[in-house]
Amino acid sequence: MMKKGDLPEILPLFPLPGALLLPRARLPLHIFEPRYLQMIEDCMKTKSRLIGMIQPIKGPEGQNHLNAIGCAGRLTGFSETEDGRYMITLSGISRYRIVKQIEGFTPYIRAEVSWAGFERDLGAAEHDNGFDRDEFLDLLAKFFHAQGLDTDWETLKDADDELLINSLGMLLPLEPEDKQALLEAPCLATRRETLVTLIEYALHGGGEERLQ
Repeated sequence: MMKKGDLPEILPLFPLPGALLLPRARLPLHIFEPRYLQMIEDCMKTKSRLIGMIQPIKGPEGQNHLNAIGCAGRLTGFSETEDGRYMITLSGISRYRIVKQIEGFTPYIRAEVSWAGFERDLGAAEHDNGFDRDEFLDLLAKFFHAQGLDTDWETLKDADDELLINSLGMLLPLEPEDKQALLEAPCLATRRETLVTLIEYALHGGGEERLQ
């Protein structure tokens, strides 16, 4: 487990719409763009092996910006295909806030970041004391039926609170701004409440607009 003193002040950033990484969760990624292949190679040379996942947002005139808050993942899985692509796994470590982007010669974005306010991310898994699992799974079953999806319900029933809520937040087909709201939730209970709201919205006719 990483400690606060292990976290660097500068992170390479990987902007990827709709890709949500949360602390203590894992995100598999397929890397093929040359600039991000270079980022992975550079990352593997560092002690922390951290990459900052971040969601881009489009401004009113179509220009791309970055959200202020992202989540750093440690490179814990790596393989290379015969044609030079990388298959990696990031393990979520902590959320961060961008202080400023760093000008430099790398083909990818780097930024000075602050870890303040996210100390809980480095601790043990969170629990949701107000979590009514049966009610939540009933709601989820209605959503899966409406979307034509299926899952291993026994695994969901047995999963720890954090694993269940975070995995669904990462995997469900939510809009990028909705995933950003899940990322920025201050605690697991708030993340669960946000997820329930998004699912209920989809079931009551908002799904075609918000869920793709």
